[in-house]
Amino acid sequence: MAATAAVPRASSKTESYVDTKRRDDVRQANIIAARAVADAVRTSLGPKGMDKMIASANGEVIITNDGATILNKMEVIQPAAKMLVDLSRSQDAAAGDGTTTVVVLAGSLLKCSLSLLSAGVHPTAVSDALHRLSIRAVDVLHGMAIPLDLSNRDALVKSAATSLNSKVVSQYSSLLAPLAVDAVLSVVDPAQPDIVDLRDVKIVKKLGGTVDDTELVKGLVFDKKVSHSAGGPTRVENAKIAVIQFQISPPKTDIEQSIVVSDYTQMDRILREERNYILGMVKKIKATGCNVLLIQKSILRDAVTDLSLHYLAKVKILVVKDVERDEIEFITKTLNCLPIANIEHFREDKLGFASCVEEASVGDGKIVKITGIKDMGRTTTVLVRGSNQLVLDEAERSLHDALCVVRCLVNKKFLIAGGGAPEIEMSRQLGAWAKELQGMDSYCIKEFAEALEVIPYTLAENAGLNSIVIVTELRNRHAQGEINAGINVRKGQITNILEENIVQPLLVSTSAITLAAECVRMILKIDDIVTVR
Repeated sequence: MAATAAVPRASSKTESYVDTKRRDDVRQANIIAARAVADAVRTSLGPKGMDKMIASANGEVIITNDGATILNKMEVIQPAAKMLVDLSRSQDAAAGDGTTTVVVLAGSLLKCSLSLLSAGVHPTAVSDALHRLSIRAVDVLHGMAIPLDLSNRDALVKSAATSLNSKVVSQYSSLLAPLAVDAVLSVVDPAQPDIVDLRDVKIVKKLGGTVDDTELVKGLVFDKKVSHSAGGPTRVENAKIAVIQFQISPPKTDIEQSIVVSDYTQMDRILREERNYILGMVKKIKATGCNVLLIQKSILRDAVTDLSLHYLAKVKILVVKDVERDEIEFITKTLNCLPIANIEHFREDKLGFASCVEEASVGDGKIVKITGIKDMGRTTTVLVRGSNQLVLDEAERSLHDALCVVRCLVNKKFLIAGGGAPEIEMSRQLGAWAKELQGMDSYCIKEFAEALEVIPYTLAENAGLNSIVIVTELRNRHAQGEINAGINVRKGQITNILEENIVQPLLVSTSAITLAAECVRMILKIDDIVTVR
């Protein structure tokens, strides 16, 4: 009897049970790992956000609340969580600001996706709904945006100040914001008004003083002192500046070998030849009228010797040595001169001209300043000061964010309100749109629209306000048509954010929503992790 009760073979036409547990587990593990990363930076969002102290194994300490910096320094092992680190990095590259926002948004969308998946929605349906949502959300943001004219300096300063408000150095935003605006506007090329290369803004950090002493220098600043060893000049007016890439020192043999000289007359002859060789070079340099030399660092042999410095000091030439190789392009662009690679090519038409080159004492060190450059290229230098290394590094990172914000506005000339206003408005309009749709899309988009409220929630939470009361009130105000109502963290209530001058570039918000949606879709599409030896 038992033999006849064997399991009937499943025919190909009937549905068979497929075990999808492993796939679901992999997805869940990925989402949980990525959310853990998002939760780590969530507390540092907004003007009242907390700072993170990052201690590395070699004893280096960094204090920051810049999302990209925190995530870059974190050692993330799980592959899906690494995608969130790359996400903040790409937001840093695209917009420069909003690096914390984009990660928090992605974390919230992932949380929402997890609840949809556990309700039995297929990952592809969730992913497609998210794609439609991100396209629609960008349209909503464009609808809220306010066009901007680059001649309106106040608006640019306001948006740079908003970016600085959430940083450690926020109390200096009144100084750093105008400085960032002036720096970017001075490097915009009228021939290509939409392109700003931030490599044309050089940031030089010098310890000592406070952030208040930070200044914009129309010219060049070197974080090194003039070579004093032979008593050369430390200030030159009407300077003719040469950037040289060759060495003013006796030549070496091509291969490592030692030459033994035992005869005194031969020794004297070698030294005499060396002297004549260097003297010949110095005379050629002086003949062009050059009186300032910037010498590139050399790896083959010493770029200058004591003897060559002595001769250069005799003919009153100011020498700055050990200029880094990667600075040469910036220097030649600023001075509008050409780098000279060989003494034979040393001609006057390759020199740069400036009204003054001088050494200045700053803090406990010295810097070299070149000002009044004739036909100066479109570059600028910012000298950042700080009382300790931590403040100095953070001031540099904050200034970089502010410069990026101004660059965004030059690229895409639209402003948008800050303070959680765009997120609530997107959430409201997308929620209304979800009601018009049918089927699974409608359900997914409704869920995702609510997920966007994480930004105002987090802003209120970090400021110690009652987040539920604040966000409910905010939703109410937006439903009444006040699209620029947002959370005023300083007053702890809902106000019109534009009147409070809290504005940000449109590009920051649009790139945050598109990048976060893209990252979440990619994580959703992964259903297995295969390790390869």
